[in-house]
Amino acid sequence: MSSLFLPKRLVSWGISVFILIFLGQLIVFTMMDVIADLPNVALLSVAPERATTKIYDRNHYLLYSIYVDENRSNIPLTQMGQNIIGATIASEDRDFYRHDGWSMTGFARATMRILGGQNIQGGSTITQQLVKNRLLDRSKTLDRKLKELILAVAVERTYTKDQIMEMYLNNVSYGGVVYGIEQAAVTYFGKNAKNLSLAQAAYLASITSAPSIYAPFAGNLDRAINKQQEVLRQMLAQELITSQQYEVAINEELRFLPNVTQIKAPHFVMYVRDYLEKMYGEDTVAMGGLEVVTTLDLNLQQSAQIELQQQVYALKSLRVGNGAVLITNPKTGEILTMLGSINYWDDSNDGQTNVCLAQRQPGSSIKPLTYALAFLRGYSPEDKILDAPFKYVDPWSRQVYAPVNYDGEYRGMVSLRQALGSSYNIPAVKLLNELGTSNLIDLAEDMGITTWKERNRYGLSLTLGAGEVMMTDLATAYGVFANLGERVDLNPILEVRNKEAQTIYQNPCALLSDCVGRSQRVLPARIAYQVTDILKDNKARTPGFGSLSVINIAEQEVAVKTGTTNSLRDNWTVGYTTDRLVAVWVGNNDNSPMSRIASGVTGASPIWNKVMRLTLAKQDQVAHKFMVPDGIPVATASSQVRSLAESPRQSTATVSGALLSAL
Repeated sequence: MSSLFLPKRLVSWGISVFILIFLGQLIVFTMMDVIADLPNVALLSVAPERATTKIYDRNHYLLYSIYVDENRSNIPLTQMGQNIIGATIASEDRDFYRHDGWSMTGFARATMRILGGQNIQGGSTITQQLVKNRLLDRSKTLDRKLKELILAVAVERTYTKDQIMEMYLNNVSYGGVVYGIEQAAVTYFGKNAKNLSLAQAAYLASITSAPSIYAPFAGNLDRAINKQQEVLRQMLAQELITSQQYEVAINEELRFLPNVTQIKAPHFVMYVRDYLEKMYGEDTVAMGGLEVVTTLDLNLQQSAQIELQQQVYALKSLRVGNGAVLITNPKTGEILTMLGSINYWDDSNDGQTNVCLAQRQPGSSIKPLTYALAFLRGYSPEDKILDAPFKYVDPWSRQVYAPVNYDGEYRGMVSLRQALGSSYNIPAVKLLNELGTSNLIDLAEDMGITTWKERNRYGLSLTLGAGEVMMTDLATAYGVFANLGERVDLNPILEVRNKEAQTIYQNPCALLSDCVGRSQRVLPARIAYQVTDILKDNKARTPGFGSLSVINIAEQEVAVKTGTTNSLRDNWTVGYTTDRLVAVWVGNNDNSPMSRIASGVTGASPIWNKVMRLTLAKQDQVAHKFMVPDGIPVATASSQVRSLAESPRQSTATVSGALLSAL
């Protein structure tokens, strides 16, 4: 038996040795792999290669600073104050001045949680947290934890405890984009770190364990205060403070500064940021230290915002909850003002949605494009058309479309000038039936409309606003009229410099009046002027709006068009001079209808009037006049009369999505 038993023991022993050798080699190879790409701990004393990008308005007022998730101000430990140092030790690492960078129990606990597929909660020393924040990624793997341990030991051998504490407090997150104790003290309490009270220091120290929960504006203030009081109790237990200090701190009421992000013209700034990222990439914008001078006029923006807010608030009884304003220079494409809502910070009303970039139905403000197409096809502003009831029958679906005018009235034979000026619906639909929906879409895309991609969606109601557009696109299209047929795309940038102060981009169209390469002729000057001549003609709009309407600006030539969907969900006014274009929208972000809005009387028009007058006030005192291009004859009563009155051909376009529009 013994002769048989011995070999079994030897076999078992041999297997055990083999397993131990295998495990030993595995550990060696794992450690070699871990050590192979460890970062140099000397990097901790080197400032990150990140520079803040700054966005300015055209007059060099700072609008916003862009940084990679971090807003920090580094200060030496001697300027941090003993309160925050003691509170941090009590909250995060009571043995900080006694250990060698790591905790055996903490490391073992974290390892077991990783192997068990659980989240790591606590267990890291301040040194380990510094390593994790500055030198490693945020992955929760055993490999990363081993690297953290090795680097923590190396850091302890390279730096003093005070140096480690200083680097930690300058780098740790205190919620949102606030990093470092100095920035936290200034942001939340309006004071320097060294001047923090014990209660304030204990509160800030409590944030670092879970910034998303305990930061002042995270929505968990009761939990945050409980955490702060626990930190104070720990400080008392560790004899870092006296019982008298504890009593004073525990009873101190914390008062936080308002949660105001330092950003001016936020809708515009976010638009510019996206624009820059498409030019240079996200990393360059976030870390490249760009100096960006934009086209925005902050003074004009703020004045327009006051007018917008006052007017929209006055319309609350008409169920108007929001508004937007866009001001451009159509000659150069410069954006002078972009107000995407009445209040960017109003989360309850979706204030951060930029309506200037949203797709909304334009109502009759889209009609000028139909008339431009008609004039291209040889029609004249003085040609006549019958404004009378009629029906279209789609030959394929047999759907019946019977448009009506905004007031339910009919005027009989009217000129195209009066039909567009007074915004009659039936003449516009008849014209589009003659011209073809697809041809209108072609012209609209040439003029800057980018949202009419699914052509089979649109029928004759397209000319009444059934196709959604963006305000920025509508401004580009109207800019074609202002520019006598030249399309100039919007551009919010004047100049960009890199962190070495070298100019890497200039907008020659805006800065040098050299728009070669940025402009494109899409209409003959004569056609563009014919549309402008109607839109500035107060007599042409008088039958629909009256001679003293709010869209008429006396002694100034200003072309203007309104638009309201029959559902009362969108109300527009868009108007321009040679070098200023103002687009205004009012409505509700949730598409709920307004009440009793009448274009040219209420809604967007009064806002447009006030804002347009602001832009005119900034110009020379000479009254504005449009330049008449060569080849434009004086309109006479003998102009050819086209027969658009009877028997309109049936449209082969669908009438799906038909929208009966008001003015």
